[in-house]
Amino acid sequence: MSEFARWAAWRRWLGVRSERHAARLLRRAGFRILAANLNELVGEIDLLALDPDRRTLVVVEVRSVTGDDPQVAADTVSLTKQKRLVAATTKFLSRRRLLGHPLRFDVLALAWPPGARSPKILHVRDAFQPTDRFQFFT
Repeated sequence: MSEFARWAAWRRWLGVRSERHAARLLRRAGFRILAANLNELVGEIDLLALDPDRRTLVVVEVRSVTGDDPQVAADTVSLTKQKRLVAATTKFLSRRRLLGHPLRFDVLALAWPPGARSPKILHVRDAFQPTDRFQFFT
């Protein structure tokens, strides 16, 4: 097996582990997980949740790294990633006629220290506002 194949498999494993941990964390905080890994042609939504207030839809981008600082993972949500996430969310919500609902974009960053069983977590609520032509839907 090539080094690249091992690296890609390990990244997928870390991503799945992190998304499952993030979903458990959000449920404990009172969120209701509505969907996970929603694939649209323009991008993927990691988690779609309902805020504990039961009115606001929350699109959660889960980012993970190995190490001690979850801020490193949070900083990887670039402007390009934000635009793809907004486009995927708009497409998903428009097909389901949910564009009029309150919407928020959160980033849940996890840093897995070597040998640790649980990660260090940074939950950035309202991490960014959508830009472009879809900003009026939030």
